[in-house]
Amino acid sequence: MAVCLRAAEHPGHVRAFDVLTAVNQPLSSIKPEDTFDVIVVGGGTAGSVLGGRLSADPGLRVAVLEAGGRGDSWVVRAPAAAVAMLPTRLNNYAFETVPQPGLDGRRGYQPRGRMLGGCSGMNAMVYIRGHASDYDQWAALGNPGWSYADLLPYFRRSEDNEHFEDAFHGRGGPLPVSGLRTGNPFHEHFLEAARQAGHLINHDFNGATQEGLGAYQVMQRDGERWSAARAFLHPHIGQRPNLDVRTGVQVTGLLFEGRRVVGVEGLQQGRPVRLRARREVVLSAGVFLSPHLLMLSGIGPGDQLQRMGITVRQHLPGVGENLQDHPDFIFAYRARSLDLMGFSPAGLWRTAREIGRYVRHRTGAISSNYAEAGGFLKTDPALPAPDLQLHFVVSIAEDHARRLHAAHGYSCHVCLLRPRSRGRVTLRNPNPLEAPDIDPAFFAHPQDLEDMVKGYRITKGLMDAPALASRRQAELFTAGIETDEQIRAVLRARTDSVYHPVGTCRMGPDQMAVVDAQLRVHGVEGLRVVDASVMPTLVGGNTQAPVVAIAEKAADLILGSEAPMASPLAA
Repeated sequence: MAVCLRAAEHPGHVRAFDVLTAVNQPLSSIKPEDTFDVIVVGGGTAGSVLGGRLSADPGLRVAVLEAGGRGDSWVVRAPAAAVAMLPTRLNNYAFETVPQPGLDGRRGYQPRGRMLGGCSGMNAMVYIRGHASDYDQWAALGNPGWSYADLLPYFRRSEDNEHFEDAFHGRGGPLPVSGLRTGNPFHEHFLEAARQAGHLINHDFNGATQEGLGAYQVMQRDGERWSAARAFLHPHIGQRPNLDVRTGVQVTGLLFEGRRVVGVEGLQQGRPVRLRARREVVLSAGVFLSPHLLMLSGIGPGDQLQRMGITVRQHLPGVGENLQDHPDFIFAYRARSLDLMGFSPAGLWRTAREIGRYVRHRTGAISSNYAEAGGFLKTDPALPAPDLQLHFVVSIAEDHARRLHAAHGYSCHVCLLRPRSRGRVTLRNPNPLEAPDIDPAFFAHPQDLEDMVKGYRITKGLMDAPALASRRQAELFTAGIETDEQIRAVLRARTDSVYHPVGTCRMGPDQMAVVDAQLRVHGVEGLRVVDASVMPTLVGGNTQAPVVAIAEKAADLILGSEAPMASPLAA
């Protein structure tokens, strides 16, 4: 007998399941066209990889369900048109956090992609894998098969690198990786400032050494954004008869037979839908919505679910826990250069010319990802890996672009790569159409703030190097701040996310883990989670490339084809 989990009455909230008129019908009533071998919930970065890789097996019928749209418009393809900092709900869930005591009670901003490709269709496209030691730590925490040597073949398999082909990089994969095509002279100003401040120059942050500063590689081809959907999924839609990609589908719950997940239910254009999975369901709804859907379906911390009136299917206290994100602070400066983005009569005229240049050659300012340079530094030379990341931005950035500046200028983000603070995602109420409560707990651990003070001073030293200082007109947020206490105050007043949340369905063997090393949900059959939520710890860098590798490996696990892939670094 199939059981559809229904949220209990909760005063003041609509029960979305009440509109599903077919919930009490047996699974045998589901139409053949709505029956699949594997159902992937979420068409973001991980879901796109899974849809493309799994459907390569013609004997496997695969569905990918995405709440948003196709993610294939010009707004997504043109890099400068759709970075996550823009505070819009266009292709964006635009979540907010609960008030953060460590940030003077402010609510933080948490953009998440709502389209095929997910965040890869709206982020800054920076291709960074993290430090090798990050993955070795995952393996050491009881997750065999997840060391850097284990994952490197998956990074290489996914990659089509325009510049590098060596033991660390691949060519011929679905995901293009290239250098920027902006030709912006501020790259060299940034690098000269790095040299003046005594930092190493690094041309490949994904190679043998991560430390140093340089220009970023991006997930573009010919100056166009290449989202995970464009790389892995779009080429096969309508071409593979065993692949069914459905957009505008909001999954609201899982269907069970005993302890086995056998399908999903939800809404499509306001109408109820139910789909059956013969083999398994894979949640790739992201770091906030995968735990949300688990809890709505009775999988999670039992006491919390009972308070919401939700029947407990599997008590897993770690669902929603272990949320980690990179706390990030932004320095910003006004400067007269038209090589920097800004609003002015001369700047608008230049933009018009740059649009023409982009249309003709796919080069210039319109191909910018804004965060064109940056790198990795240490707060202490004795550290085994960098603990800071910088993003040098060719415009003035403040509060995720919710505060706009007419002037031209530049900015520099500094974020702490391995914060000690741990937050959580919890149910706000049992209505599946409402967002969960998101608490990244920034600066909850006091050492994070002290490490950010060190990061502030190191970044300020770089910004004050002559190659950059000579080009600025005004220091916008940090002028006159000298003492550690003043730095702590401005950090608490201005720090926010740099869009790298992970960890809420942590992989591991212990009681607080949610999935095992095969990414199967503990205590439940026929259900996996594949997205950033399974990361036990944050990686030292941007998170899209790691999620691609996780999904590549997961596809092999699901297909049963995973075999030890020889690392090119092996002796």
